Amino acid sequence: MTTQAPVEGGCHCGAVRFNVHAARPEKAYACNCSICSRAGWLLTFVPADRFELLSGADAIQDYQFGKKHLHHGFCRHCGVRSFSRGTSPEGGETVAVNLRCVPAWKATELPVETFDGASL
Repeated sequence: MTTQAPVEGGCHCGAVRFNVHAARPEKAYACNCSICSRAGWLLTFVPADRFELLSGADAIQDYQFGKKHLHHGFCRHCGVRSFSRGTSPEGGETVAVNLRCVPAWKATELPVETFDGASL
């Protein structure tokens, strides 16, 4: 992905808002872990420095499970999980963005590839 003008996303009620400084992804990932598969996430992964939280830091509740190496944030007002924070396989800080929370990218129009998060 190349950097371009930011695209905005957020939770359902609008308390959590963010910008992603990246081009529209070419595909979405459907993670097969127990939380993502239940929530129906379609994901893209961006380096943490390409993600900007605009508002709602105080509205984000952190949820961790299993090995507790990922931070699945959700809005404490509406319950929507718009992004998670973690570490990439290469060791850099990364953000998994729920494409369903970025309306401009039309997640359902992207081809979907399965990501094996259940094995991590």
